[in-house]
Amino acid sequence: MKVQNRFNTKKEDFNFVLQLVAMLLATLKFMVRSGFLILSLLTLGFCAKAQNVQIELGPGEIGENQAWTITITVNNDRLKSYDNFPDIEGLQKRGTSSSSQTSIVNGQMSSSQSIIMTYAPTRQGTFTIPSFKMKVNDQIYAVNGKKLKIGPPVQVQQTDPFRSFFDRDPREDFFGKGTTEFVDVKEEALLALTTSKDEVYVGEAFTATLSFLVAESNRAPMQFHELGKQLADILKKVKPSTCWEENFNIESIEGEPIEINGKNYTQYKIYQATFYPLNNQPVIFPSVGLEMIKFKVAKNPSFFGQNRQEDFKTFYSKAKTVKVKDLPPHPLSDVVAVGDYRLEERLAKNDLETGQSVGYDFTIFGEGNISGIEKPRVSSDNSFEFYEPNIKQNINREVGHITGKKTFSYFIIPKEPGSFALKNYFQWVFFNPSTKKYDTLQSKELVTVQGESQKNQAIESNDLGSFYDRMDVTDNTLKTITSANQLKIALNVFILLILAASVYLIVKK
Repeated sequence: MKVQNRFNTKKEDFNFVLQLVAMLLATLKFMVRSGFLILSLLTLGFCAKAQNVQIELGPGEIGENQAWTITITVNNDRLKSYDNFPDIEGLQKRGTSSSSQTSIVNGQMSSSQSIIMTYAPTRQGTFTIPSFKMKVNDQIYAVNGKKLKIGPPVQVQQTDPFRSFFDRDPREDFFGKGTTEFVDVKEEALLALTTSKDEVYVGEAFTATLSFLVAESNRAPMQFHELGKQLADILKKVKPSTCWEENFNIESIEGEPIEINGKNYTQYKIYQATFYPLNNQPVIFPSVGLEMIKFKVAKNPSFFGQNRQEDFKTFYSKAKTVKVKDLPPHPLSDVVAVGDYRLEERLAKNDLETGQSVGYDFTIFGEGNISGIEKPRVSSDNSFEFYEPNIKQNINREVGHITGKKTFSYFIIPKEPGSFALKNYFQWVFFNPSTKKYDTLQSKELVTVQGESQKNQAIESNDLGSFYDRMDVTDNTLKTITSANQLKIALNVFILLILAASVYLIVKK
């Protein structure tokens, strides 16, 4: 009887302990949700430990019906980013899962977060898992390879679904152990290719932007997947061959808040460039696809359990066409630049001397295809000598616009005295799409030249060379060339004799 009472007492004590543990876990869960846990941890003087990343490979031997895993574990920090898991011969990727764990020991908290890639065997055999590198939280970690033996299927031990309360771990409900059901949450996002203009002139700039847009009300967790590789394939389809491109070279993708039709979105610009059509063919941007990682979420999420499951979805942009029209009739319509330009000039001095050079800068600045700007037309006469210019350009790419300047630096030598307007020598014609008219940039500088005329100096200073210098001292007496002909005949006879002797010796032998 005493033994039975003692057993009942221990059983009641054990039940009490289990109830107490469940209450503590529920209280902890409530504190986390309500935000009191953070305050409590700060009060306790919590100090996070340094980040520690571990990449663990699965066992060296499994059955054909068993899964093999690679696990990334980050201790005392959040798992922010990681590279793609490697492809392994004999195994096929089946998706990732995540887990996290937090513990408090002696008033100090330690935590870990894991991402697990599950592989399924495709056949039996012994395979070599090569060494590889993975980037986790922007740091590269080397992983040593190993041998993996995949044997025949093994019998999986079935678990008893009718376990009693005493056989069940009460932490499973809190830590999320066991089977988790995941559901697909409808996303509010799209891939969009937009252009700043729907119709342009030949040579007129328009900006194309490929963006991933996520609505403010979106609840589906997503992230980019192999963006560099996908972008290379996308650009092969997107970039038009009939346009000059000025790429904005987006190096980091950051979200920007925008509003579209009264709805708030976060815009992630993937690619942006300004194009200048080279002919009147329509510029066609085809539909392109971008694969994203989209997570399914747990139907009944737990605090420490796996609350989402990795999946993939491809988003497609709509095709876009920009109409291109010819420039209005003009004698220079095939060569003029298109844009909004201004002139900036610099002349070293306005009072000149004949024969002395002076520097002159003709700078074109504004918005347009700066790289395609040709040098101004220079009208030459006997009053000035113009040397070919040195060229310098500066291009700015910002806020969806291409601006800059191009400088043509000339050396000018005056040949005639007098007063001159440089607009009669320097002119540059362009087409302004805003006004839909042709315009001309011409110099406003006036120069005064003093000194003697030097228009004939070039002829006087020419060196006719040593041949002309020896003409006056060279003997011009006519001489016969008969002796030269006699020498030529003698040489020919000698060559014939040598050939005849050679033939005689060959025949005799």
